[in-house]
Amino acid sequence: MQLFYNSTINESQSSFVFDKEESKHIIKVLRKKEGDILNVTNGLGFLFYTEISIASDTKCTVKILSFEKQKSPKIHLHLAVAPTKMNERYEWFLEKATEIGIQEITPILCEHSERKVIKTDRFQKILESAMKQSLQCYLPKLNEPISFKDFINTDKTGQLFIAHCEETEKKSLKNELKANEDVTILIGPEGDFSVKEIKAAFDKKFIPVSLGTTRLRTETAAIVACHSVVFKNE
Repeated sequence: MQLFYNSTINESQSSFVFDKEESKHIIKVLRKKEGDILNVTNGLGFLFYTEISIASDTKCTVKILSFEKQKSPKIHLHLAVAPTKMNERYEWFLEKATEIGIQEITPILCEHSERKVIKTDRFQKILESAMKQSLQCYLPKLNEPISFKDFINTDKTGQLFIAHCEETEKKSLKNELKANEDVTILIGPEGDFSVKEIKAAFDKKFIPVSLGTTRLRTETAAIVACHSVVFKNE
């Protein structure tokens, strides 16, 4: 199965026209023709079964044959992850977390963050591509970058965790996780969270956790955390 994505397609339509870029990809690259079936999602859980009615490489038009709503995720997993110094590492995290199954991502700017300027346009495209590749119909929400202080001062529900490397008492994430509860996890930059940030998180009821016995890179820690939550809720 091959999955296509467009955020504007909805269940009230009987037909749909792809934009020029996607039309060219479908007709010129994939060599699809009239009568071929395309599976399309809008990233909101809907899977549309469509048939190409006009095989134009500028305005590929499909007729919607039927649609179904996919089952919603059991929980809401939100990872707040500091940007990495090398941008491609953060992009790798976005791709893999989407494949594993994440619902929301927020880049957080910390005291020790080396990268302060974040361009989310490319990040968004990576999420869309990973969603299609893994045949999922829910596109993770990508928030605009926010300071660590502002993030922890926003209202949150469910379990709250902060993974850090300070030599203080921490609990194992895998042992602390509870099934069927929303989860928010903070993952710091290469230089870790500052002592001040860790204390501020404690004050907001974030539980300090360990992700294992080895020291992990930011993007690796985020993937370990993501997989642990998803595995717990399978």
